[in-house]
Formats: sequence, C-alpha cells, structure tokens
Amino acid sequence: MSLTQRRLADPAAGAAIDQACRSLRLPTMGAQFGPIAAAAERDQLTYRGFLAELLMAECEDRDQRRTVRRIKEAGFPRSKSLADFDYDANPNINPPPSTPCPPAGGSAPGSRYA
Repeated sequence: MSLTQRRLADPAAGAAIDQACRSLRLPTMGAQFGPIAAAAERDQLTYRGFLAELLMAECEDRDQRRTVRRIKEAGFPRSKSLADFDYDANPNINPPPSTPCPPAGGSAPGSRYA
C-alpha cells in the first residue's frame, strides 16, 4: 500500500504507532515516540534523522536489558560493599571511623611524622 492511500490524522496515527509497536514488540519505540518526535520537530530533523534517533533509542534499551538479563542468568553472587553492611546486626563488629584516613604517600607537611 502506498503512502498516498493511507492518510491518518494525528490521534489515529498515534494509536496506529502504539498498536504497531506493541505487535512488533518494540516497547522503547512506542514509549519514546512522542518525546523523540517532539524533539525532532523542534530541531527540524529530517525523516531519516528522526527514524535514526528512534531506532538508536530502541537498540540502546535492548542492549541494556540484554546485559541485565545475562548477568541475572549467569547467577553471579550479588555485589557487596561496606556501605551496605548492617553493623547493628552484629554488635561485635565496630563500624569504620567517620574521619578519613590520611592520604597515601606520607604524612602532611608540618606534622610530627614529616
């Protein structure tokens, strides 16, 4: 079907885009279409530029979801840090001092250790 046979008003076009993105399983394109279209209109992008922005958003989102999914599937142990440690759960462990340690490379000039 050619472009001249199908002319949709803005509300109908929005509904058609939403439905097409759902059936093609393009969630990011469906969610980002409005903001990217407004930015493209404001920045006077060509149709190709607009399409490139929309496709890049979908690809970036898929890459991010793929990375999260693969890490989850790998079964890596959860990351741990001292900031997450609950010192109240074990009273035998003292929390680190709140004052920072002196910088590496020696003592400060003018101190008795200089």
